Amino acid sequence: MSNLQKYDLLELPWTDVAAYIKAGNDTIMIPVGSCEKHGRHVPLGVDSYTTMGSVEYAAKKAQVLYSPLLPFGVSPHHMGEAGWGTGTITLPGEIYRQVLYSIGRSLIFAGFNKLIFVSHHGTNMGSQGEALRTLRAETGCFCAFYKTPTERDCAVVADLMTGPPEETPGWHAGELETSTTMAYMKDKGIYDGSVKMERAKADRAHAPKWMGPAFTKSDGANTVKFQGSENIFVPMLHHEYSDTATIGNPLRSSVEQGRAVFERIGNHLAAFLEEVKKFDFKVPDAKRDWPGRFWRG
Repeated sequence: MSNLQKYDLLELPWTDVAAYIKAGNDTIMIPVGSCEKHGRHVPLGVDSYTTMGSVEYAAKKAQVLYSPLLPFGVSPHHMGEAGWGTGTITLPGEIYRQVLYSIGRSLIFAGFNKLIFVSHHGTNMGSQGEALRTLRAETGCFCAFYKTPTERDCAVVADLMTGPPEETPGWHAGELETSTTMAYMKDKGIYDGSVKMERAKADRAHAPKWMGPAFTKSDGANTVKFQGSENIFVPMLHHEYSDTATIGNPLRSSVEQGRAVFERIGNHLAAFLEEVKKFDFKVPDAKRDWPGRFWRG
């Protein structure tokens, strides 16, 4: 058990980190966010704020360190068209995997054995598998990717949502994300008008218009429905199926709801961390070094 009062690596001297590991605390979280176009009423940092609110709560509850937020993810479909000025910043999949791998190898080099990557941005999950599989194959570490419970897998927080299922309350810039953004910014003292509720508008996803009336779509997944089946993956740009970048009803949102969501997800994540602590994983000394940390031409 750690006796630290702070859990962000940026706020700790290296000697405190070394003491934390020496005391047998070998688990760490790596928060990964996104900087991407959401609804017209919320800032581009929605996924980053929601990730950090969950991580910070869980860190205190489980007394587990976390690395600084990586504020960029895989978001090419949120960029809009060239010159639109959306402000979205994306990492290509191969660069994203290299960044996650490098963060992981750095922390394993330091002495950690169990790495929990945490993100609220669903598309990050598509590229992370290879990085995590490689980390485990090369070093024998335990690693996992914790996607905050939202979208189609929101059982942890479903009862906190007030909207009906057809409003897709856990999706993009809707009820849940607007609430978490409001709560995080309020509690951090940065609630300065960045959430502009006068612009908020309920909206729903639809199949891209170029597909015609034979296809429908109910949420932000990478699939469309055809003849009652949803087995077809179609590469789509977000603005092709979401006119306002909002999928859901942000008008149901509140700071109180956001705080309740953070408490629920934070407790769920903390409980997972407590289980991870019990796992018997230790990187062999021969595999902890990382020669690749130097430039390779």
